[in-house]
Amino acid sequence: MTGRYGRYALLRAAQAVIVILLAYVLTFLVISVLPGDPITNTLRDPQNGLSEDEIQQIVAHYGLDKQAIIQLFLSLGRFVTGDLGFSLQSNLPVAQLLGDSLPSTLALAGTALLLAVVFAVVIAYGAQYLPGRVAPGLLRSVPSLFLSVPNFVIGLVLIELFAFRLHAFTIIDPDSAVATFFAALTLAIPVSAPLAEILIANLDHESRQEYVLVARSRGLTKTRLFARHLVKPSMLPAVAMVALIVGELLGGAVITETIFGRDGIGTLVQKAVTSQDVPVLQAVVSLAAVVFVVVNLAADLVSPLLDPRLQPDRAAARTEPGVVVPA
Repeated sequence: MTGRYGRYALLRAAQAVIVILLAYVLTFLVISVLPGDPITNTLRDPQNGLSEDEIQQIVAHYGLDKQAIIQLFLSLGRFVTGDLGFSLQSNLPVAQLLGDSLPSTLALAGTALLLAVVFAVVIAYGAQYLPGRVAPGLLRSVPSLFLSVPNFVIGLVLIELFAFRLHAFTIIDPDSAVATFFAALTLAIPVSAPLAEILIANLDHESRQEYVLVARSRGLTKTRLFARHLVKPSMLPAVAMVALIVGELLGGAVITETIFGRDGIGTLVQKAVTSQDVPVLQAVVSLAAVVFVVVNLAADLVSPLLDPRLQPDRAAARTEPGVVVPA
C-alpha cells in the first residue's frame, strides 16, 4: 500500500477513536440527566446488604459526591484505561461480566452474519441466473418477505418445528452447536434481506456493462462470469451494508437470546435494566459503539482495496488539474 493509503488509514483510525470517546461521553450524559440517582438508590437497597461505610467507598470511587463534569472525567479516564467499574447488583467487575457473556453473543452474531451473507449471495445469484422468469421473480421477492416477518416470530416457529416436533435440539441446552445454528438462523433471515437487495441491484447494473458482454462472447460460463467479474464490483456497496447491519445484529441478538434462553449480552442487559445497574449499562452501550465503529472502520479500509478508483492517491490525483487517472 502507498504512503497515502497509510495516512488515510491512520486518519480514519483516529476519527474512530474520537467517535468512540464521544459515544461514551454521550452515554454518560444521558444517564446522568435521568431523574433520581439510580446508583445511590441501588446501593441503599436493603437487599444488597451494604453498610454505610461500603456505600461511601463506592460513592467516592465513582465520584458521586462531586460535580457532574468531574464525574465525567473520572469515568472517561477509567474507560480509557480499561476500568469499567463494578456491577452494583453482583459486586463483580463489569469487565468480568462482559467477558463471561460476550463469547456467546459473538458466536451467535458471527454465525448469523455468515448465514446472512450466504443467503444474500444465493438469492442474488439465483435471481440473476435461474432460467425462466418465475423463479428469478420469486427470488427477488424473498428479501421483502424476510423483512416483513419479525425475528421473534421466526425464532418461535423454528423452536416449535425443530425443537418440539423434530427434536433436532433441546431448549435446555441453548449453547449447543445445533441450537446456536437455529438461533443464528433466526437472526440471519431478516438481516440478509437488505444485503440481498443491494447485491441484486448491483448485479443488475454490472450485468449491463460492456465488459460483461465481452466476457460472454469469450465463452465464460455463468458461474465463472459471476465469480470472476461480477462479484467484486458488486461487493463494494454490500461491504458498506454489512457494516451498517452490525447494529441490527447486536439489537436482534438481545431478542434472539431471550427467545432461545441463551446467556449472553442480551441477558446481561435485561438484568442491568431491571436492577438499574448503571455501570453495566454504560459498559454495554460503549461496547456496542466500539464494535459498530470498528466494523465501519474496517469497511472504510477495505473499500479502496476492492475498488482501486477509491484509493486515496487516485482520488487526490483526480482533483489535480490536467491529471487524468484511468478507471
